[in-house]
Amino acid sequence: MKIVFATNNKNKILEVQQMLPQTIEIISLESIGCFEEIPETATTIEENAIMKANYVTEKYGYDCFADDTGLEVEALNGEPGVFSARYAGEQRNSDDNMNKLLKTLTGEPNRNAQFKTVIALNLKGKQQCFTGIAKGEITIEKTGNQGFGYDPIFKPEGFDVTFAQLSLVEKGAISHRGKATEQLIAFLKN
Repeated sequence: MKIVFATNNKNKILEVQQMLPQTIEIISLESIGCFEEIPETATTIEENAIMKANYVTEKYGYDCFADDTGLEVEALNGEPGVFSARYAGEQRNSDDNMNKLLKTLTGEPNRNAQFKTVIALNLKGKQQCFTGIAKGEITIEKTGNQGFGYDPIFKPEGFDVTFAQLSLVEKGAISHRGKATEQLIAFLKN
């Protein structure tokens, strides 16, 4: 089975393709001729995932799945949430985002946070959504050089290391995206 993953983020494609069985092949947006930025103007993570999947299905006619992910920090009432990628500005710079978050949390004792991923799947005219959550905490400083985004400052529950200190396989087994992708795979197998 071949299916479009509605993202231009090569890190996400690599991470998700590693989790999928060899019988499912991801087709990139580039491969279908989609080079434009897909709108992400919704107010929730779920709505953004649905918006992106619908965009590809409606404009290009492909079955596809799209995800949206947000980091929700308890002490900040769920921020940056849907604005995680552009928390420090439209340039979408991970270092800037992490630096802003670390500065905002300076002196804050409650470091509890969670990553939330929603995958919206459009398949044969029907839509299905899958949600994965990884609970953890925001560290005091950046540690590790694996992964992407906020990985160097997120320590998952039950671990003494950040996501950025885990291999793709280790992270995939416990991450928000991994959990949502497992649900997607189980659905596609049926």
